[in-house]
Amino acid sequence: MPFAETPCRTLNGVSDEERMADHWWWRPGWRVGRRGYAWHLTFRDAADVHRLAAVYRQGLAGVRELDPVPDASLHLTMQQVGFVDEVTDDQVKAMVEAARRRLAVLPAFDLELARPVITREAVRWDPVPVAPVVAVRQAIRQAMAEVWPQVPGREAGFVPHVSIAYSNAAVPYATVAGVLAAIDAPPARARVEKADLIVIHRDQRMYEWTEHAAV
Repeated sequence: MPFAETPCRTLNGVSDEERMADHWWWRPGWRVGRRGYAWHLTFRDAADVHRLAAVYRQGLAGVRELDPVPDASLHLTMQQVGFVDEVTDDQVKAMVEAARRRLAVLPAFDLELARPVITREAVRWDPVPVAPVVAVRQAIRQAMAEVWPQVPGREAGFVPHVSIAYSNAAVPYATVAGVLAAIDAPPARARVEKADLIVIHRDQRMYEWTEHAAV
């Protein structure tokens, strides 16, 4: 995710490089009211993930600079598609049909979420194993390539992750790390049997969506 290059400042002895940054800046093309298509793995029915998320939401509740992710918004971002006003219904239909054909040959799998990590804009889990998630994403990108000559985004460098909180202001990494260190909970497991094409927005400083197709 790109960041603007700005001089390193120090506030109360903590530099910008030692702080999280506000996640909710508007990426190019996004604005209030605009919707986009994306492929996600979602966890609306994953009770064990909800159990673990509840523990971390409670533990992080005292950090005002973090916005916890509710159960309904927990997701693993797979692949951006495009803004709804720039993608035709026929393109979406063709993409879904191609994805359905390609994903049908991939087996369901289990993911494990354990200790979260701190990144520039989020506290997130990096689930394991990675290989089946990458296989699903590659199948989706191949399906999209049947519809468009160029698929958005890079194929390389994909890191599967599930965010539990997004930063809304600068907060020292050390502050968040200290809170996380005090949280103790067994890992969660989730069965992944489908990928969702969703229509997503972030008008309320959280990710919300409706499901367009489950494949």
